[in-house]
Formats: sequence, C-alpha cells, structure tokens
Amino acid sequence: MDTPVDSFPPPSSLLVRWSGITDRGKVRANNEDAFLALAFDGQEVRYLGKTGEAALAGNEFLFAVSDGMGGAKSGEIASRLAVDRIAQLLPQHFAHAASSGDQGRAAVLAKVFSSIHHDLLVLGASYEECAGMGATLSLCWLAANRLYFGHVGDSRIYALPAAGGISQLTDDHNHVGWLRRKGQITEREARNHPLRHSLHQAIGAGLKTIDPHIGACAVGPGDRFLICSDGVTDGLWDRHLDEIVRDPGSGVVRPSVAQRIVKEAVEQSGRDNATALVFELHSPSAP
Repeated sequence: MDTPVDSFPPPSSLLVRWSGITDRGKVRANNEDAFLALAFDGQEVRYLGKTGEAALAGNEFLFAVSDGMGGAKSGEIASRLAVDRIAQLLPQHFAHAASSGDQGRAAVLAKVFSSIHHDLLVLGASYEECAGMGATLSLCWLAANRLYFGHVGDSRIYALPAAGGISQLTDDHNHVGWLRRKGQITEREARNHPLRHSLHQAIGAGLKTIDPHIGACAVGPGDRFLICSDGVTDGLWDRHLDEIVRDPGSGVVRPSVAQRIVKEAVEQSGRDNATALVFELHSPSAP
C-alpha cells in the first residue's frame, strides 16, 4: 500500500469524493454512532455534508467514525463528544503538523486521542449518569498524497486500493481481533465469537491509559477507504464490502456508496447501529 509518492499525479490534479450515513438499525432504540467529515487549510475548518466532492489541492480532509457505549444516553454523548473534539483539536496543530512530516502528524494524532480520552474520563467521573461512558474512534487524515490514520476500539478502517482487493488497516482491540491476527480463527468464527464485543481498548470507558493504533500510507487516484462501525461488519463480510464499494450503482438517482453499505448491513443484521463513511481519490476525468 505504501507506494512511493512521486509515482502518483500531483495533488493539484486530484479530487476527493465522499459519502457517509448512519442508521440505528432494527433493534436499538437510539443511535450511539457518530461520524465526521471536514476540510481545513490552516485558515478555517469546513464541515462537509453527507456526500460531496472537492479538490485535494489546498485542503486537508478528516473523516472519522465513533461508536459510543454506556448506559442511558451516555453512549450518544461519548461518540458525539469524540467527533466534535476532533474538529476543535486537529486544526489547532495544523501548522506544526504540516511542516513536520509523518512523525509530526503521528504525534498530533496521539495528542488528539489522549485529549479526547481525558475528556471522556473527566465527564464520566463528574456525572453519575456518564459513569463508564466510552467510545471507539477511527479517523483518517488525508493530506496531499498521504493518509494518516488513528484508531481505538472495534470500528474499522479498510483500504481498497485501485489495483483491487480489500484490507483492514486497523486492529480490532479485543481478544477476537488478536485471535484473527494470529490466524487462529476465521472471519466467520470471529463474527460468532462470544467475546467479540468485549473491548481491551476504548476512548474513556474508565480505562487509565490507551495505546491508539496510528499509521500512515501513500495514496493515489482510484484508491478508496471505508470507515465503519461494527454494526456494518456484523452484517457484511469483507468481500461484500469490497463489492459494494467498487460497484458504481445504477439508476437515475443512485444511492451513495455509504447508503448502499448501511442499507445492506441493516437488512442482513440490524442488531446494532450501523455507520459507514467512504472516501476516494480520483482525477477530474474519472466518472
């Protein structure tokens, strides 16, 4: 995935296309998922709509999904706080990150995760109804020909390169994820494992420390990325996600890629809230 940057067209010739949607599913009374799409350039932060397209030149993009947890409404509060704080924190460090390369951006992401974790711990300790509140958080920071990502929990970031295939960039922070990485269980066995929802790491959730998974890769035209909550992967296999993301769709009014993913996931399962956020890079001449 980490192809040399100079093998790609310059960022000035690329566009970013995105779509995102969330659904509470068939069972849950409320939706504890939240997602965020924004662009920033050192001068201002612009919240993006559920679907859209914009030039990569002169902009950096942030896409994130958070799945909250906790009693009553505290899961909703946790996921919303997580994505709202990203929009406040990341642009503050824009100038430093833009001039310090991969290590600087990784340090900024670590600081963002640490700050949000601290905020949720304080909130959980201050109000009885928020005790133990927590959230997953998976985010992608697109800057020129590089993608920086950070992750805690069992939401996921998938890469779907232009050459084909799908791979999970992030590790599920639970015992089941560890078993899969060791090759001891299959995707099917992981989906039905009794401990699949028991997290070792989450933002907040009364945990003293976190160790976010932070990484980076080169990106180019035709590359696609999917960020989703576990309500999506509970209903769809990886190969189904690959098929949907790469299918251009049909009809006069075509649903967005994210809409098609979430609709299919809810139809196949619907036991949990389902959220998908998809973005891709393409040249202006691409369909």
